[in-house]
Amino acid sequence: MNPETPRLLVVIGSTRPGRVGAAVADWITTQAHQDGRFQVEVADLAQINLPLFDEPHHPRLQRYSHEHTKNWSALVDRADAVAMVFPEYNHSFNAATKNAIDYLFHEWAYTPVGLVSYGGVSAGCRAAQALRPVLAALNTMVATPAVTIPFVAQHVDDNGTFSSTPLLDQSVTDLLTELVALEQALRGLREHNRSLRS
Repeated sequence: MNPETPRLLVVIGSTRPGRVGAAVADWITTQAHQDGRFQVEVADLAQINLPLFDEPHHPRLQRYSHEHTKNWSALVDRADAVAMVFPEYNHSFNAATKNAIDYLFHEWAYTPVGLVSYGGVSAGCRAAQALRPVLAALNTMVATPAVTIPFVAQHVDDNGTFSSTPLLDQSVTDLLTELVALEQALRGLREHNRSLRS
């Protein structure tokens, strides 16, 4: 793959034992690899294991005290686009996703973000609606096309493999197409933002 191919960071937001988020993220990652327009990297918040926000300084200052924050900062900062894979908990998105977002500020700026939500009958749409203003406050650009998966448990077998449908596959393609366009449009702003911090 061309080293100049933009990087897509797939973030697995769920951290609970027995989660289906990893299966959904595996499917998204496979689709993105097959699409070929991004280099793909995965950030599993269960493995990264960020504690509840514990930095003494505001994230705007980037004066990070902890190695876990520095590692998370580097991971997000090198991404040219992000796909957030997250569940709906009680009409909103889960706490681990919010905590990971709140650790950083400048690293998110001018990064296009795609939302991949899942749940029961709502397909995680209420969680996605709650997440949009949070990401907007960080100067990201949230893609309008989204991947929404209703009754997600019906799509995951006993081996933890996600079973897709043509409609869901098409929604991923539509999301990736929008992320490509947004990444190209925002690239200059993102690179300028990085240069100011280097």
